[in-house]
Parts: sequence; C-alpha cells; structure tokens
Amino acid sequence: MKALLLIDLQNDFLPGGAVPVPHGDAVPPLANQLQGEFKLVVATQDWHPANHRSFASSHPGRKPGDTALLKKTRQTLWPVHCAQNTRGAELSPALMLNRVNKIFRKGTETEADGYSAFFDDGNIRATGLHEYLQDKRVTEIYVLGLGTELCVKTTALDAVALGFKTFLIEDGCRSFNPMPEVARTAIDELREAGVVIIQSRDLLAIPVRN
Repeated sequence: MKALLLIDLQNDFLPGGAVPVPHGDAVPPLANQLQGEFKLVVATQDWHPANHRSFASSHPGRKPGDTALLKKTRQTLWPVHCAQNTRGAELSPALMLNRVNKIFRKGTETEADGYSAFFDDGNIRATGLHEYLQDKRVTEIYVLGLGTELCVKTTALDAVALGFKTFLIEDGCRSFNPMPEVARTAIDELREAGVVIIQSRDLLAIPVRN
C-alpha cells in the first residue's frame, strides 16, 4: 500500500497567514491533483495550545527568530500560529478533503514543538501516524507540503528511520526560507538519508498502483 502525506497545508502558512510560506498557495491545487493517484491520503495539522512555548509571546522580551530552550532542545521562536480552534490552524479551503482519509494533529504539547508528522521534537510523544500506517499495511510514503526545510524534512527523515520507502514530491513543497540554497540543502540531506526525490509529473504520468 502507498500513502500520500499532505504536510501542514494550513491557512497560517499560506499568503496572509501568521507565518506565510512564499508561494505556499501553489501547493494545495497540486495536492488535489495528486490525491486521485492514491487510495490512502493523510493530512497533518499544526495544532498548538495558545500558550505554546515555541511562540515568542510565551517568552517575555523575546521576538520571533530568537531561540529558547524547550525540554533541553534549542528552539527557534515563532509568531503565534496554528493555535487550536482558530482560522489560521484550519486546512486551506483550497484543499479538497473528500479524499483525505485521516488528519493527524501535531505540536499539541505546550512544552515541545512538533515538526514531524510522527513525533514531537525529542521523539517523546507519538502522534499515532506510525501505527495507523502500519494498520493500513503501508510500505511506501509520498510526502509534500510546507515547509521543505522543517516539517516536510523532519517527517520524511522519520519515515525512512521507521522503515518506510519514502518519496519526496519536490515540486509539491515550498520552503519558509526564500533562499534557494536552504531548500537544496534540505533535499540533499533527505537524499543522503535514502529519500527518493521525485516530481509530481512522475506520478501523474505513471499512475501509482496499490
């Protein structure tokens, strides 16, 4: 079984959101197009408490871009984003959800961030995605979403470490950092870890079969 993972296609990461990813709005239409090639589609949501410790506002005197220690891990501080039950945390209205089988929420613990779709930072708390994919007998994972150098990369690295054959759909990802070398470095790291880098046309030209 093959699964498509849609990473954090949320309003706060799109133009006009709290932490907009440049050209992030190009991803949901491509995600819609690719969903038809898979029998199993999973989406993720950042789902932070309002007082999440990754928010600069939770650290008096700090601003976005500064760092702080969270559970002994050096954490970049962000503007408030994807707070639970806010419009910013909602999946993009441009994303079709009728083929999405399940949504997994991450970053739900106040004291730890959660870049990966599988675990929070430090691998302390699991989201349940691994067990879900095992139950569905998934062996291959195809990843796209926002942003390349953070949640997408961390998810793909964990997928490989957990034994899944993992593919990154490169043109289905965008980076928070607009400097091209940042995305290239992340993709090189993924390739070295064993992730297969592909383009959406590779799937649309040759249908994925289960």
